[in-house]
Amino acid sequence: MNTPLLALIIVAVAGGAIAMQSPINAALSRNLGSGVAAAAVSFAIGLVVLLAVLALRGEISALPRVFATPPVLLLGGVLGAFYVWSVLWAIPTLGALTVISALILGQLTAALIIDATGLLGLAVQVVTPTRIAAAGLVAAGLVLSRF
Repeated sequence: MNTPLLALIIVAVAGGAIAMQSPINAALSRNLGSGVAAAAVSFAIGLVVLLAVLALRGEISALPRVFATPPVLLLGGVLGAFYVWSVLWAIPTLGALTVISALILGQLTAALIIDATGLLGLAVQVVTPTRIAAAGLVAAGLVLSRF
């Protein structure tokens, strides 16, 4: 039942969640007095939620397979921790719009490289001038968000 329209809607909602997560985590950081502590709490709560979902779906047995997983595939957690910390650190200085704009520009730049190279077994996608222009427009939006 994963249709392109449903996928776009869910990802757009997730984008809104990321925008909300940023100031929530920044406020948690202020409350705790530590950005790293706030990121750790955020991840711990996320872990509990995901473990509950795994249990409800009857998929807990998938977890032991992590020990046979190539280490490079575990870097997602490191990258996620860096993302959460960097955003909660930057948002009080830059504001939500600029932080999210910079985040999206970074994502688009990395996505263009991933598409061009087929990183980690993904199908290579053609990087067209139109797709590069889309990233350029986000870069322009980032500049406009600050000046």
